Amino acid sequence: MTKLISDEEATAQVKDIFEDIKKNFGMVPNFFRAQAVDPEWLSLNWEREKAIMLKESSLERKTKELIAMTVSLVKNCNYCALAHEAMARQVGASEEEILEAKKVIELFSSFNSIADSLRVPCDITP
Repeated sequence: MTKLISDEEATAQVKDIFEDIKKNFGMVPNFFRAQAVDPEWLSLNWEREKAIMLKESSLERKTKELIAMTVSLVKNCNYCALAHEAMARQVGASEEEILEAKKVIELFSSFNSIADSLRVPCDITP
């Protein structure tokens, strides 16, 4: 298991990033503590998080979290799936919306397997 950098062990640069993360999340998730072994990597990924997930854009935060949860479930990242499901709830997703997303994930995981196994040629283009 990767070492998780505590607040006490953090360098000055990491402490600054941790403070910014705490302002946004109320805590520093282990995902970011694990990356803090390399402050430049942590900084890069925190900036990406802010630019994509936290910045207001055409997609609302709830939608972004549901998408992140979906990708995490499909990629079998249990940590990420649990984290993004919790974040989706925190930003307003209802239990019904989360369950509906999971139904869609299951349905299209199955449909993707069928289409791939049968090598169905696509007849619809954007």
